[in-house]
Amino acid sequence: MASAPLTAPPARAVPASCAQLFTAFTRLALQGFGGVLPVAQHELVERLGWVDRDEFLRILSVAQVLPGPNVVNLSLMIGDRFFGWRGALAALAGMLLAPLVLVLVLAALAVRLREVPGVAGALRGMAVVAAGLVASTAIRLTTALRDSALGTPLATSFGALTLVGVGLLHWPLVGVVLVLGSVAVAAAWRRLGADKA
Repeated sequence: MASAPLTAPPARAVPASCAQLFTAFTRLALQGFGGVLPVAQHELVERLGWVDRDEFLRILSVAQVLPGPNVVNLSLMIGDRFFGWRGALAALAGMLLAPLVLVLVLAALAVRLREVPGVAGALRGMAVVAAGLVASTAIRLTTALRDSALGTPLATSFGALTLVGVGLLHWPLVGVVLVLGSVAVAAAWRRLGADKA
């Protein structure tokens, strides 16, 4: 019985130039109010296809450990991946330039309009939307926990402990991340070692 011919995996989409990187990260930055991470996942993984979900999670993991905003670190790493230092600068400029101009304009307007009740209410509403976007991204990415070294139950437990420590007990974020992060890395290391043995 003849076996079915093997098909090559589809070719991964790549940005055509640094200008396309700049444009994509500018569009990405302008879509996120109060948090760009959910938009970054949608744009880079689902719409553009420059990275798959697992690659996005790996890059995001490194971005979260490095100092600075996660999405800025993410833009640097993705830009560097495609065009080296020129790509990193193009992605970073795309991520920061338009929001910088907008923030300066909005700050000037906010000083003049801060007493208007509608403006204060709109800002509170946008904060709720931003929190919802972050929560939806976390829920969407939980399916990747099945493939992690920790597994879904243990990874979920670490997430819950972090939420309790920072959100409910108001412990310092740095301390919680250092302690729980170290324990999680040690647990993953041990499981990976057990799998190899």
